[in-house]
Amino acid sequence: MLTEQFPWLTTLVLLPLLAILPIPVLPNRNGQTLRWYALGIGFIEFSLILYTFINFYNLNQPGLQLVESYDWVPQVGITWSLGADGLAMPLVVLSGLVTTLAILASWNITHRPRLYFSLLLVMYSAQVGVFLAQDLVMFFLMWELELVPVYLLISIWGGKKRLYAATKFILYTAIGSVFILVAALAMAFYGDTVTFNLTELAQKDYSLTFQLLVYAAFLVAFAVKLPIFPLHTWLPDAHSEAPAAVSMILAGVLLKMAGYGLIRMNIEMLPDAHLYFAPFLAILGVVNVIYASMTAFGQDNLKRRMAYSSVAHMGFVLIGCSAFTTLGMSGAMLQMISHGLIAAVMFFLSGVTYERTHTLDMDEMGGIARKMPTSFAFFTAASMASLALPGMSGFVSEIAVFLGMATSDVYSTTFKTVIIIGAAVGVVLSPIYLLSMLRRIFYGDAGKVVAKVPNIIDIRPREAFVAACLLVPIIGIGLYPKLATQVYDAKTVEVASRVQHTLLASAPTSPLYAHVLVAPQVTVAELPTVLSSQID
Repeated sequence: MLTEQFPWLTTLVLLPLLAILPIPVLPNRNGQTLRWYALGIGFIEFSLILYTFINFYNLNQPGLQLVESYDWVPQVGITWSLGADGLAMPLVVLSGLVTTLAILASWNITHRPRLYFSLLLVMYSAQVGVFLAQDLVMFFLMWELELVPVYLLISIWGGKKRLYAATKFILYTAIGSVFILVAALAMAFYGDTVTFNLTELAQKDYSLTFQLLVYAAFLVAFAVKLPIFPLHTWLPDAHSEAPAAVSMILAGVLLKMAGYGLIRMNIEMLPDAHLYFAPFLAILGVVNVIYASMTAFGQDNLKRRMAYSSVAHMGFVLIGCSAFTTLGMSGAMLQMISHGLIAAVMFFLSGVTYERTHTLDMDEMGGIARKMPTSFAFFTAASMASLALPGMSGFVSEIAVFLGMATSDVYSTTFKTVIIIGAAVGVVLSPIYLLSMLRRIFYGDAGKVVAKVPNIIDIRPREAFVAACLLVPIIGIGLYPKLATQVYDAKTVEVASRVQHTLLASAPTSPLYAHVLVAPQVTVAELPTVLSSQID
């Protein structure tokens, strides 16, 4: 019987990668054999993720679990080190769900299916590897391994401007990766010992100047992928040209790699520097929310509008990470999980719509609710989740971020008020661009393109299954947030406490800080109590 001593995490990282080996000799049959094989591997991988999580992961332990470490390049301290904690495990589960469903969403791929499904499996391994890596070189290699498949998937299977979009993506992200490499080398060779192990790196006694420089390097890299204004411009181009399944992974998982890196590298490992950058992150978060929401309203291309919506939603992650409260950090984590699910279903449904209408211009659609009533119902539910309707996961995550900032005893009242009002403006704008999107696509007279397509087929059972698998956890988390928060609460308390302890010891003198106090230890599960006290 397999026990906790079995190398579960190594298996999770390597299985999709090794599963590529038989693909060249599998019969093609117009892609049928290949897609069933890829779906089978995806399902096995996701099942193993769930099995490992359910049987061997302790929800109450904040530290690393299932740790594996093997010498890789011992001459320079590089190891194959893996571990799971509250930051990694929920994102690994998210990655497994979204990527497996993305394979199922690729059922109509007939052009070069061997390469297509091989690239999806490479992405699967790389995503899991990024979240589980406990060696900075391994983290960097897995981060890089993700880039090439995305570039090829967009450049080969994308739209008319696919080469431009793919080139822009690889240039932005590759340049950002250089900053990760520089920061990794600087941290590894700092002091008397050379190591790339994250636990050992976190224990080094860095000078403040060094921390600030390394923090800035990591921030640039993660700002590209998150993305943060003004380094976001590659994302709308990539989404507008990428196949729907690739957009599902791009928005649902890849952006979360940057959010994870920000918490893991910047906040957890460099807490002294975070004290100085946190107000800056809060401001950038508000800029993301307002700018992207306003820009989204001006987009006629369906996928570009949703891409800017993603930029806006990731702004809440920045605000939560900068709040110095457990509730804010917990809200940031929940926002990543929530947006991963919502963005995946939104981009999938946009692909379903494009497949029927052959256009992404919303003005050329119009009136398709009559011909696609089930698709309209799914699209409406996903849009309600995106605009943070109560009962959906987005509402819980955003209210947690707001209250996390509001209950922080660190910032001045003026600064908190500005941040909260700015974020609230974005919340008001999101229904405007989302509801107008629904109106332009589904209501009114048939658009000129749709009018030329006499027999538009509604969503098929396979497609409805994909959408339902994403909407069910969105609603489930919205009604019972503990489904997600119990996985990471112990870890977010630990990370927030470490930053608060550093704040007490350092006492920065920025006028943005009101006074140095430890903020309340409140988690998302305790939101009803917090709301009640605020009302009283």
